[in-house]
Amino acid sequence: MPSYGWLLALTLAALAGNIAAAVTYEGTERNCSVIPPYLPSTAVNTTLQLQQLRQQMHLMSISAYIIPGTDAHLSEYIASRDARVAFMTGFTGSAGTAVVTQSKAALWTDSRYWVQAERQMDCNWELEKDVSVSSLAQWLISEVPSGGEIGFDPFLFSLKTQEEYAINLESSNRTLKSMPDNLVDKVWKDRPPIPPDSLTRLPDRVIQRSWQTKVELIRNQMRDNPYEPTALLLSALDETAWLFNMRGNDIPYNPFFYSYTLLTMDEIWVFLHSNRLTNDLKAYLNSSCTGPLCVQLKNYEDVLSHLKTYVAQPGVKVWIGTEYTNYALYEIITPQDKLMTSSYSPVLTTKAVKDDKEQQILRDAHVRDAVAVIQLLMWLEQAVPKGSETELSAAEYVNNRRSQQKDSRGPSFETISASGPNAALAHYSPTEETNRKLTVDEMYLVDSGGQYLDGTTDITRTVHWGTPTAMQREAFTRVLMGNIELSRTIFPSGTRGVNMEMLGRRALWQVGLNYGHGTGHGVGNYFGVHEWPVGFQSNNVAFRAGMFTSIEPGYYKDNDFGIRIEDIVVTVPVNTKYGHNFLTFDTVSLVPYDRKLIDTSLLSSEQLEWLNNYYKTIRELVGAELDKQKLKEEKDWMLKHTEPFSSASVCSSSLTVVALAITLLHNLV
Repeated sequence: MPSYGWLLALTLAALAGNIAAAVTYEGTERNCSVIPPYLPSTAVNTTLQLQQLRQQMHLMSISAYIIPGTDAHLSEYIASRDARVAFMTGFTGSAGTAVVTQSKAALWTDSRYWVQAERQMDCNWELEKDVSVSSLAQWLISEVPSGGEIGFDPFLFSLKTQEEYAINLESSNRTLKSMPDNLVDKVWKDRPPIPPDSLTRLPDRVIQRSWQTKVELIRNQMRDNPYEPTALLLSALDETAWLFNMRGNDIPYNPFFYSYTLLTMDEIWVFLHSNRLTNDLKAYLNSSCTGPLCVQLKNYEDVLSHLKTYVAQPGVKVWIGTEYTNYALYEIITPQDKLMTSSYSPVLTTKAVKDDKEQQILRDAHVRDAVAVIQLLMWLEQAVPKGSETELSAAEYVNNRRSQQKDSRGPSFETISASGPNAALAHYSPTEETNRKLTVDEMYLVDSGGQYLDGTTDITRTVHWGTPTAMQREAFTRVLMGNIELSRTIFPSGTRGVNMEMLGRRALWQVGLNYGHGTGHGVGNYFGVHEWPVGFQSNNVAFRAGMFTSIEPGYYKDNDFGIRIEDIVVTVPVNTKYGHNFLTFDTVSLVPYDRKLIDTSLLSSEQLEWLNNYYKTIRELVGAELDKQKLKEEKDWMLKHTEPFSSASVCSSSLTVVALAITLLHNLV
């Protein structure tokens, strides 16, 4: 028999090395390869909730349980009571899916959040970096025994998600099991309650169309549809809020409230927590009658049973938008001839095109918002060289300045205030543990926005208070070039954003740079800061006049710096030489870019002209607002930072073309 003494010696030596490594290891991310594992102070102990969930799984005879990071309305931003992934894993990013078996637990999230996950999760959890359903399904097949059942809450699955899981698990002898009673909720003893705040209606001064007008507008679209739907089911939270010109406070940073609507040609049912409606609001909704413009109020929890009763009637057909209808509601609309689907409901596509009032007040909100951002940048320019400010203090400052603006309703999302290597994380927000001091030696990125009674804002600026490197200036300028190229492009009405998106990347691609997030998203009128279905992704709708979207190219160098330039633009008609059904973008975010980061030698003459015209607009619109608010120092700062750039410095490629043309002419002569 061979001796294994050498193996034991090596094992002990390796073990001793790992223990020593654990003692000396320090960092902001977990290290589960050392003994004992190293966990930063930001990591959350999840042992108890995993133990309790597995007990529930055992009682239900399921081998695995899927926990999506959304709510019953498939929202991007969710209330704390719906943050089941965060409760189970400790990870608080806005995108992620967790899966638990009796022996393993894993989280899937995208590259924006990998570092954050390593900082927040303990070693009970594996981090999977392929976010596709196929990757998750393959993991399930490898971990779940043949014949095993995989539980899921159908209220948290979209139609597409359920279908993708079913396809990927097909022929594997593992099956999905729909479980309407959420198992995480069963073990979440201190789950936050629904906020008690009353719902509100928008004041008339910010409304062009009454809710009655909107209802008839949507009914007309139902009548005109060749598939002849008899009812429309609205599931996304912003659908009911938009239709009835109402707002709530159920979702952080988003003025939504838990609700569904079932609209027919002669009846309206709204499902919500009716105890939060004042008598005035009930009267506003005509809730005491039963006519075609009377809102019948139902309990939020009754939507499933009411929909089932409606579908049981002969001759009915329910129209749903598949992007925001959960699987629990979808699966009871049977048989299939009682179902009509489109990617988005007519409410979402109608809401995407702002009416004249909405366009004007959203522009107005951005002018006031620019004042707050200018105040932040001016203050930081003065304070950072003194060495006393941090990422957190900057975020608090800009939110405080916004709160002083007319009709402010708080921030529209958690402020991204990031310096140096933190800015390389595209969606980083500072905490007490990660907060860094701002210095003149590093770049600083601030992505922030406000909710106002007349609009929602979102703007990103990147600055440097010292001497940027040549690479930082080039990267910044190329990001700016992408922003300008998209902003100034002219395109036929009906063009999809995905077909133009590369314009935001082209200048970066030319030197081998890129960014890993989307190029833009819709924005609302005192609504979500990410408002679908507008934007530059493949599942966004085609652009029409009156749509608002962000344009936000960027570049991120790992562990060094991050750059993003984000503006909100509106699609407007433009006359061309031969065609009249063309659009372009008009920028409504009105804050200057950091001059010292712009290398004008890289800009074309057309890009430079656009930039100078943009600065002229800032001077006119924001200058008048600064005068109105009697902010002389801020106006002086704004005027200094919007001085026109000299046209003497133009793109080197343009100069080359000019020189070549002169040479050719000389030879011809």
